[in-house]
Amino acid sequence: MLDQCQGAKQKWGGVNDVIDAWLEGRQVLISHFVALPSQSIANGLNERLSLFCDLLMDYLSSGHFEVYEQLLREGDEFADGSVEAAQQLFPLIQPTTDQALDFNESFSSMQDPTVQQIREFAEQLSLLGEALENRFALEDKMIALLHLTHSDAVLAI
Repeated sequence: MLDQCQGAKQKWGGVNDVIDAWLEGRQVLISHFVALPSQSIANGLNERLSLFCDLLMDYLSSGHFEVYEQLLREGDEFADGSVEAAQQLFPLIQPTTDQALDFNESFSSMQDPTVQQIREFAEQLSLLGEALENRFALEDKMIALLHLTHSDAVLAI
């Protein structure tokens, strides 16, 4: 997942400040995600988990309310069918949003967790990782459809 994120950043970095900041946020989110399983329960898990959930919510919000909107506006300017193609991705992204929101609601704070809560946390963290990997691939496809196909035309103007 981290390699995929770094590849996206290298491919699209420097083209657009909003996308750059968002991809940087993605990379930070992933680094916190991969650090969670090795976090000691007695030594800061709750704080790390709370920070991760904050980063997750910021990433989701930025995507839905800033980046996606900008990408759609950019694609709309070219009227080449890219918006219609990208809009087919939204129903595929939505379940990953729902899963992340559910994870946040369930685990943004884990004071004195029970063994059952830790077991559930581990299972849900694994499922969230799969959902995020899927989401990142879909978002990269959206960037390719709505931004990369037009970046040469924008630079030529």
